[in-house]
Amino acid sequence: MLKALLAILAGYILGSFPSAYLAGYIVKHEDIRNVGGGNVGTLNTLRQVGFVPGLLVFIADAGKGALAVLVAKWIGAGQFAVFAAGLAAVAGHSWPVFLRFRGGRGGATGYGIFLGLVLPAALIVFGIMLCVLILTSNARLSLTAGFVVQPFLIWAFGAGFAMIAYSVLVPLLVGSRMLFVDLRKVSDPTVRKNLIIDRDYKWWQSKRNSPPGRNKIKQEGKDE
Repeated sequence: MLKALLAILAGYILGSFPSAYLAGYIVKHEDIRNVGGGNVGTLNTLRQVGFVPGLLVFIADAGKGALAVLVAKWIGAGQFAVFAAGLAAVAGHSWPVFLRFRGGRGGATGYGIFLGLVLPAALIVFGIMLCVLILTSNARLSLTAGFVVQPFLIWAFGAGFAMIAYSVLVPLLVGSRMLFVDLRKVSDPTVRKNLIIDRDYKWWQSKRNSPPGRNKIKQEGKDE
């Protein structure tokens, strides 16, 4: 029981590391929560701070999920405690104690969990996500595609039922928060227009040039 509690606490603390906030403050001296969509995550960092900071934030956020489960395994926690530690990292990212519980939505951290659990499958998932991102410029669709394929890849690599079920549970928990935001914003024609192919951003999330007189594109509801 003590090992399980330590694993969960460590996962939450790791998940709370404010990588996007630090990137915005160090590079542009801005609070990432007050720019763009206000999300403390990879996508808002890519769009508002830059490609390299955004990439580093993705690595850091994914690393939080991977480290959470690796630390839990290292201290000898059981399988379900390891799973709980991964979920705690996602919770820490979403409600970080260091930012007064206002964080991101946990996509990169949720993906990172499986880097620590089933590395070969997770690397293939990353390749799929990258291909979808290049084709559509839609980071959310990219993440969704990766999460949909992931359980099948994990099954193909011979994982047990618990691991497969966990690979379904984590995306459901992460995706439910994103879906809630999307449903609130779906009345916005800009959001509907970009559900599949994001016409406002290039795949590396650089803003496309807007024609003269075009209304400013709304950012809300489009972050990870």
